[in-house]
Amino acid sequence: MIRINLLGRARPKAQRTTVPLEATLQYVLLAIALVVSLGALYGHYLLLDRENTKIAAHIQKQTGEKARLEQLKQQVDNFEKQKAILQQRIGVIEGLQRNRTGGQELLEAIANTVSRTDTLWLTSVDRKGDALTINGSAGSLNAVANYITQLKRSGYFQTVEIKESHQDAANKAVQIFNFSLTAQFGLPQSAGAAPGSTGTAAPAANTPPAASKPGKT
Repeated sequence: MIRINLLGRARPKAQRTTVPLEATLQYVLLAIALVVSLGALYGHYLLLDRENTKIAAHIQKQTGEKARLEQLKQQVDNFEKQKAILQQRIGVIEGLQRNRTGGQELLEAIANTVSRTDTLWLTSVDRKGDALTINGSAGSLNAVANYITQLKRSGYFQTVEIKESHQDAANKAVQIFNFSLTAQFGLPQSAGAAPGSTGTAAPAANTPPAASKPGKT
């Protein structure tokens, strides 16, 4: 479309707005700050990503180490169970060996102590390991005291203690005292004869009536 100027006046030129220099510098500085901030954020992101990768690798390594330690722990538990079973078996074997060892010496020591005590006989001797429970009868309480003395002097018996001693009420014709005592049996330290032992187990003259007394063996 053609426009005709009927007034004959010149058209005014459009004036351009000028931007102050300070505002321009502010925009430039703002843009630079924005770029620097974005760069710093990106660098921090890269640093965090690298740390995250390291932590993930460390966690994976520790997970594998944990699995290995759990496997070792399972093996150790199995070894401990086997060790407990072996120790139990060894304890049983040692107990049997301990009960078997010294059996002859025990019989000889008991025979010697009984033969050196007047008016006393045994009705039972129970052994559990080295612990003994001796039951018997005697004509007097002095005979029981003498028997305890003989046990201590023999060198084969330690910690001799009387459990009970009472008169037998069932037998009124003769005064009889029933007794029960405990002791620990052990071989003497020296290889020679035990202290107080005569070396032979020959029965005394008063033992035949004791041996003929009915009782528990």
